[in-house]
Amino acid sequence: MCMSSSSTRLSQTDWLLIATLSMLTFVLGTSEFVIVGILSEIADGLNITIAKAGTLVSAFAIAFAIGTPITMSLTGHLERRKLMLGLIFVWILLNVCSSIAPNYEILLLTRIVTAVLTGVLISLAMVVASDSVPIAKRGVAVSFIFGGFTLANVLGVPIGTFIGQHAGYAATFWLTSALGVIALVGVFKVVPVQRSTATSSIRDQLRLLANPRIMIAFFIPSFGFGATYVVYTYLVPVLELELKLPSTWISPILLAYGVVSIFSNILAGKIASRNPIGRLRFVFIVQALVLAALYVTTASVSLGLINIALMSLMSILLTTSTQIYLIDLAEKFNPEAKGLAASLMPVASNVGIAFGSALGGLVYANGPIMNIALVGGAVALLAAALTAVSHRLDQRA
Repeated sequence: MCMSSSSTRLSQTDWLLIATLSMLTFVLGTSEFVIVGILSEIADGLNITIAKAGTLVSAFAIAFAIGTPITMSLTGHLERRKLMLGLIFVWILLNVCSSIAPNYEILLLTRIVTAVLTGVLISLAMVVASDSVPIAKRGVAVSFIFGGFTLANVLGVPIGTFIGQHAGYAATFWLTSALGVIALVGVFKVVPVQRSTATSSIRDQLRLLANPRIMIAFFIPSFGFGATYVVYTYLVPVLELELKLPSTWISPILLAYGVVSIFSNILAGKIASRNPIGRLRFVFIVQALVLAALYVTTASVSLGLINIALMSLMSILLTTSTQIYLIDLAEKFNPEAKGLAASLMPVASNVGIAFGSALGGLVYANGPIMNIALVGGAVALLAAALTAVSHRLDQRA
């Protein structure tokens, strides 16, 4: 059931829905990101190398990127609340299975399926929020839901890592399972029944991906996230080798980076409130300057740390605007594929993270480490160019 577009205020019911969906994304984000913190424990527990354990991360990202849009197309005709409840229940079971997996192969399988369910649940949360709150407040709602991921990095991952290090990696999966139960109860009590409007075939829905406007919009967040991850992936070496900071400083700095990103998420909602694509053109230009500036500011500890804080502030300003933009484009070109469109931003972010990390590694391996700052800035300019193209096409329409 959609709220009236004429309303410009969020009701108590709206806020309760937003809080519930934000809690869901917090749980999903904790489960996705915590693996990085317990790779050593997984490797020891399953008697495999850390490199092999690391494939759990890449496999998750690949399964997320490929499986999410396909599954969204397959399930687009189903009532959203029932679908969410069913998927969360299976997601909980998969986390339980991960905790008792006897070998690497079983754990890999459970994580691959978990990745697909995670992507679909994120997409459903975005569609439900977008269709339930006043149009003028969609940016606020979506930014809060994305905030669940930010909180997962700041709070959920450190807690899950601590538990895994002291009680074994299985205990971390038991934690995510318990959090999943809380999310399941919240969705059951709060999320309203939402009939899907998708009646077209899977083939017709997937045709959305052939629309050049959708593809341009897809690569905006891909390059935006990619720009950040060219540098962020190698932030620890930058802190240790360029700023020459002691190892005891690393964890507090990374925690501070996560805290600053909370404000980035808040600003993302404000940017999305009016002319978001027009504003993003300039956001990406500023991001390019901030990233490139690291090339020189790392000569000073204080300037370098301030620059890194600004990098965090710029890191997710794009999320809310691009999420809503993709849904709006689908509403215009293929309304019955709106659910599929909602899945594209999370997929684009994973593509960008993979692309940025790989590009940063290539630069790192073939030259001075701080070249990553210049390359990250160049990728941000590509995002700015694509955004300018999209904005001009919107103006012509």
